[in-house]
Amino acid sequence: QVQLVESGGGLVQAGGSLRLSCAASGSISSINAMGWYRQAPGKQRELVAVIFSGGPINYADSVQGRFTISRDNAKNWVYLQMSSLKPEDTAVYYCNARRVLSGSLYFYWGQGTQVTVSS
Repeated sequence: QVQLVESGGGLVQAGGSLRLSCAASGSISSINAMGWYRQAPGKQRELVAVIFSGGPINYADSVQGRFTISRDNAKNWVYLQMSSLKPEDTAVYYCNARRVLSGSLYFYWGQGTQVTVSS
């Protein structure tokens, strides 16, 4: 099992910045990717950014150039630096870890942290 704990959400004005953090614990040795998803009211959960153990990073088109994902492998943390925030970035943000075990892919989720961007 993998446990994920997020922190850093809050209320910010449009154009502002926030930094989300996520600490992973448990069976972390087989994690091959960590990332962030978000879910706005009435919408499906969507990928924001993911960073793979080999280094590749993917961003959603809507956050490209504004958000930066990074990972501290030594401390088992993943971060999401969010800049130039827009009201449409308002959502609950979830930390995610992907783990491959015996050929099967498992997803793990944090409890979520609210990000609210006021106009």
